[in-house]
Amino acid sequence: MPTRRLARSMRMGYKRKLRRDPFEYLKDLRRRTTTGIIRLPWGGWCVSDADLASELLRSPEFNTGTSGFFGGLLPTRTAQVAIGQAVRNTLRTYVPEYQDALVGALADLPATSCWPAAASELVYRSLANVLLHPRTSAGTRRLMDQALHGGVMFRSPHVWQRARAEMLRGKLIAAVTGEVGCRREDRVGQSRDVLDAVLGACPDDLADRTVAEVFLVLFRSIVAPVSSTLAWSVLLACLHHTSDSPWPWPSTWIVREAMRHRPMVWMVGRAVVQSTEFGGLPFRPGDILSVSPFLLHHDQRHWADSDVFRPERWAESGERGPYIPFGAGPYTCTGASVALTLMTETLTALQRDARLTVTGADARPVMVEGAVPRSFTVLRTLR
Repeated sequence: MPTRRLARSMRMGYKRKLRRDPFEYLKDLRRRTTTGIIRLPWGGWCVSDADLASELLRSPEFNTGTSGFFGGLLPTRTAQVAIGQAVRNTLRTYVPEYQDALVGALADLPATSCWPAAASELVYRSLANVLLHPRTSAGTRRLMDQALHGGVMFRSPHVWQRARAEMLRGKLIAAVTGEVGCRREDRVGQSRDVLDAVLGACPDDLADRTVAEVFLVLFRSIVAPVSSTLAWSVLLACLHHTSDSPWPWPSTWIVREAMRHRPMVWMVGRAVVQSTEFGGLPFRPGDILSVSPFLLHHDQRHWADSDVFRPERWAESGERGPYIPFGAGPYTCTGASVALTLMTETLTALQRDARLTVTGADARPVMVEGAVPRSFTVLRTLR
């Protein structure tokens, strides 16, 4: 077989394996390495050995420069941190409003619903007034509603759907850009929503459109991880507790174990700034070095029963293995604590006085802007 055709065949082979079971494919790559560092078929390297990964996460090479979270939208790390903290503080302030809105969203949840789409709807409806306060123009809020399931939140696998999502994204950015301009002319003191928090913390010379794009990044990064982890929590808890009795675990244990067992952020990578050597291998500037929260969370040397979903482990004493669902070091997610609160509150409310069962369940993830559950059905029966 000619070299070009062989290379193409190998690429198609790994893509099929990745679609079939991304996590199992990653574990298979780890089994094949003898160095503790995996050469990834799609480019870059993954430090799969837990001890080496911990060393990398503490190294200066991995913790310099701006975070890739915002792309090139913000000029400095200082600006990134300021916006992250401002948004976190706003979300924390409005947790009681989230809890109140959650009651109404749950009342409208059908007895039988399709997940994880229903999880996204539940979280978004409860957060909508915190993302954009109710006096924001109806057109902008309507575009936000459409963006939830229109391919803006999660990248569609189909080209034609991605094209429609890009059009919707453009309309949403244009609408938020107009809102930014209006708010800059009429400054308010307290942050009424996430957009106010972004405006209050970003550099004054940042263009209106850039502010709108930063807001959209935050919209996705708030709703998507919270709703995906909620969906994983429901799916895994239902699969591992099938009796009619209430779940035997507190919501906090379930959420923490779901983030260990099926972390949405399955790969954390940064570009090498200068030529360096790590794990006995040379790396050039621009090479991508990654660690995988999934692999670290399933390291048998550090986690007992690493492949088993076992929420009760979070009540047990003793040292646990490396746990980085929100990243690690200086680039740990600023909103980790409030995200955990939102996930736990939602799961608690969802299963309060109700029995949850699932059908069509499949614990293998699909990679759509992260590791999210495949579609499944939830039956919620009030007790």
